[in-house]
Amino acid sequence: MYKHILVPTDGSELSSQAVDQACLLAGSIGARITLLYVQPDYPQPIVGEGALIAPEHRDDYLRGAAELAEKVLDESARRTTLHEVPADTHTEVSDRPWEVIVRVAEQRKCDLVFMASHGRRGLVGLLIGSETHKVLTHCKTPVLVYR
Repeated sequence: MYKHILVPTDGSELSSQAVDQACLLAGSIGARITLLYVQPDYPQPIVGEGALIAPEHRDDYLRGAAELAEKVLDESARRTTLHEVPADTHTEVSDRPWEVIVRVAEQRKCDLVFMASHGRRGLVGLLIGSETHKVLTHCKTPVLVYR
């Protein structure tokens, strides 16, 4: 069956629940887990009316994103330890998390992606879609969506 499960996480409550459920599945079938956190890239500054609007200095932003990634992955790894499931962690910087998820699943030869659903609804969902939907439509690896 499945031997290597990729579990993308963003640190949200639903995502943390998905990590726990992935651990239960992995533990029951003897699989290992790779936990993935995709750090958002520094947003492009917006210039208008003579003002430059940027959230903060690039280095500070990236350092904060890396610290958050470490925190989220440490907490998720703690959950895998509690469930006695072997796991490793991986993080990358990208504004297109779905692309990283699909690529990492392929590169690491994962045979299942287990991820939480954070689907957007209404007009926003129609216009930009959800990361989960993009993974489902682009990933060659089977995807299990936790809701």
